[in-house]
Amino acid sequence: MATRRCLLRLLTRRLVPHSPQPLPTVPIAAQTLTSLSHLLAPRAAAAASLRLLPARSHFATRAPSGSEDDDDDDEEADDEAHYDDEEGSGGEWGEGDDETPAAKPPSGKTEEEKLAEASEIGYRVVGPLGADEKPFKPYEPVFAVVQIGSHQFKVSNGDSIFTERLKFCDVNDKLILNRVLMLGSQAETVIGRPTLTDATVHAVVEEHALDAKVIIFKKKRRKNYRRTKGHRQELTKLRITNIEGIDKSFLQQEGIDKSESAAVAA
Repeated sequence: MATRRCLLRLLTRRLVPHSPQPLPTVPIAAQTLTSLSHLLAPRAAAAASLRLLPARSHFATRAPSGSEDDDDDDEEADDEAHYDDEEGSGGEWGEGDDETPAAKPPSGKTEEEKLAEASEIGYRVVGPLGADEKPFKPYEPVFAVVQIGSHQFKVSNGDSIFTERLKFCDVNDKLILNRVLMLGSQAETVIGRPTLTDATVHAVVEEHALDAKVIIFKKKRRKNYRRTKGHRQELTKLRITNIEGIDKSFLQQEGIDKSESAAVAA
């Protein structure tokens, strides 16, 4: 009511001039209505023009374009499209269970780079093992000391060793360990300086496995600091198939002597 009275006073002062002439006979209510219509006309036109424009929200809580809400909407749309594709291509249940697992992504290295990196570690990949190939031989009293990476192993044919995970090789691949430090047998011993260029050790990759878990625990007393972490080292199991680069004629002589002694005993 107070605002209405103030508005009426302002309108009457504006409409009635300060002159000694008598006031018009038009009632005050009609004057107020006409003045209000003239004042509100431009506002109504502006409101009508705003209605024609698209609706916009100016709330402070609205997220800007490209925010997390938009990302969530995009992700939901992608998931729905992926689900539709699966429904359209999958068919009945169990049809896509026999699919082969996805291949590993390429390492992005050329064949020359792979060979160079493998030779630095101390091996060379020959190729996959054939289905009819039988690389394993009976035991021979010959040993070799080979270096793979930063570790050294004393091996004979038929032995199995665990090394750190070897790159660029799969299960049933044939390898040549070309970093041989020493060869030995009952007849002779050959030591390299530091390696033997003519000696090689052949092996087959049997599996890629994980070592036992090792717990790493860190603590700082009176600091409320404790950290527990586990680690499992990746390993590659190799089976030694043959050792080359040493004279094995004594094995044939031993075989002849054994046959002769068996004949004499009979």
